Amino acid sequence: MALDRQVCFALYSASRAFTGLYRPVLDELGLTYPQYLVMLALWEHESVTVKELGAALRLDSGTLSPLLKRLEARGLITRQRSFVDERSVAVALTADGAEMRAQARCIPDRMVAATGLQVDELVQLKSTLERLTAALDSAAQQQAEDKREGQR
Repeated sequence: MALDRQVCFALYSASRAFTGLYRPVLDELGLTYPQYLVMLALWEHESVTVKELGAALRLDSGTLSPLLKRLEARGLITRQRSFVDERSVAVALTADGAEMRAQARCIPDRMVAATGLQVDELVQLKSTLERLTAALDSAAQQQAEDKREGQR
C-alpha cells in the first residue's frame, strides 16, 4: 500500500509533470493543454464532429463544449450545426487556427527532448500505455455490466 509503489500514482505524477512542462510552451500560443489537444486533433483532421472529437480526446461534451467555445471566441475554430442532422456539430479550423500549426510544430520535439528518453523507448512506453488503457477500459466496462446485473 505504499504510495511510491502504486502504478496509478506514477502515471498521475508523470501526467502532472508533462502538463507542467507544456504550460509555458503553450502559454506562448495562448492555449491550455486541453485546448492544444483539440488543436492537435484538428491539425490532423481539419474537420470533425464534436462527437468524434470527444471520443478521440476521451472528453465528455460538458468538458469539451467550453473548450470549443473559447477556441471559437479566439477565432481558431468554427462550429457548424449539420443541416442533415441537427444533433451533429462539425468543428473545423479557421485560417488562423491552421496557421497556428506552424508555430506549434516544434513542441513535440521539445517534449521528446525533455523526457531524456530515446525515441524507441517512448514508442514502447506509448504502446504499453495504450495496452493499459484498453485493459482498464475493458475492466470498467465489465464492472458496469456486473453492476447492472446486480441491480436486476
